[in-house]
Amino acid sequence: MAKFEVPHPLPGPLIDRIAERFRVLGEPMRIRLLEAMLEGERSVTELQELTGASQQNVSQHLGVLLRARIIERRKQGNFSFYSISDPIVWALCEQVSEGLREEIERLETLLEGGKR
Repeated sequence: MAKFEVPHPLPGPLIDRIAERFRVLGEPMRIRLLEAMLEGERSVTELQELTGASQQNVSQHLGVLLRARIIERRKQGNFSFYSISDPIVWALCEQVSEGLREEIERLETLLEGGKR
């Protein structure tokens, strides 16, 4: 797949879409749900068990992720199975985690330097 060239300055509609994606990911339960789907598709019941959340809470957040096209749903009989449809989203979470780890290391170094 060819790499998408991001125009600069960013067009207004693209800025709006990027901001919306961050708003969707700004809820901790949605990150937990995505993490639970890293190894493959999950049912609502499995997601409830893995996150400790209620069925209503899980379903509500899955709906938001589904509308944002971050996840996809597959129906089988009376059951729905969810999986990550946009792997870039989890890569973004990993990059943020790495940035936080580096920030913590810098802060620890500063704090250790202050102990002298």
